[in-house]
Amino acid sequence: MRKLDAFNHFFPERYFERMMAVAPSHKDMGKRIRNVRGLHDLSERFHVMDQYGDYQQILSLPSPPIEVLAPPREARELATLANEGLADLVRRHPDRFPGFVASLPMADPDATLAEAHRAITELGACGVQIFTNVNGAPLTAPEYLPLFDLMAEFDRPLWMHPARGADVADYRTESKSLFEIWWTLGWPYETSVAMARIVFAGLFDKHPNLKIITHHMGGMIPYFEGRVGHGWDQLGTRTSDVDYAQLLTTLKHRPIDYLRMFYADTALFGAAAGTACGLSFFGVDRVLFASDTPFEPSPGLYIRETIEAIDRLPIDEAARARIYSGNTRALLKL
Repeated sequence: MRKLDAFNHFFPERYFERMMAVAPSHKDMGKRIRNVRGLHDLSERFHVMDQYGDYQQILSLPSPPIEVLAPPREARELATLANEGLADLVRRHPDRFPGFVASLPMADPDATLAEAHRAITELGACGVQIFTNVNGAPLTAPEYLPLFDLMAEFDRPLWMHPARGADVADYRTESKSLFEIWWTLGWPYETSVAMARIVFAGLFDKHPNLKIITHHMGGMIPYFEGRVGHGWDQLGTRTSDVDYAQLLTTLKHRPIDYLRMFYADTALFGAAAGTACGLSFFGVDRVLFASDTPFEPSPGLYIRETIEAIDRLPIDEAARARIYSGNTRALLKL
């Protein structure tokens, strides 16, 4: 069965070289990405891909966000290099990579809009990648809302990737997160918070056809279906200084109904129970096959175990085909 990996990561050569020059000592995720060969070695990438038959990838940059690596001027240069490099890979290897996701210099909102427009109209990007915050600011801050307007106008999806570092402490009495909790548990929380803020900002009421793909199967949201359902139906009952109950009356739907409007990928590192939970929450038409390669402990592990988890789902072959490639092709208009 044809498989199209919607959320995996690669560094174009010129971007990687410039990134290493601009931020050679970036820590945490910087340390991680410098030591993953499959992120920048095309021969290694092809070797892994060849093991899975009719398998293709939509390319995007990995974490960390560009605005974390460099100030605005250098960030604009990095975004340009990234998008031109990924577009070139798609042109040279269309059988491997039928599309790419544009990266943006989010710390410069005007440049972000200009690069998103250029990447889609001139380079053929399928959509854009955003992270769950912009140097700690919410995606729903006023300066970033025009990007959602633009993507709704283009009718192109946004890929939303979590972003959080060790500087976000686990406890208020400490200065940093320990044991990589910032990644293991912090990233799903980041994704869930960003989804909630988008819902309560009313973006789905403003743009009913807004398309946002959440990495790692919507973070915590599917597992907490009861809390985000009945719990948020009672929004305001736990708060004294803000009238959140009034906010509920301005929304056209229940909060949980908006949360089901997101798309979610299967990049759960082969977790079968989590995959089934996410599918139950989002529904078969909003789940996309993705592996998060090449961050696995051994080359190809996440692809193999994700395929095994999808193949174990109690669904018919038509539904499985939609998850593996049909939904992504329709969403990206391939």
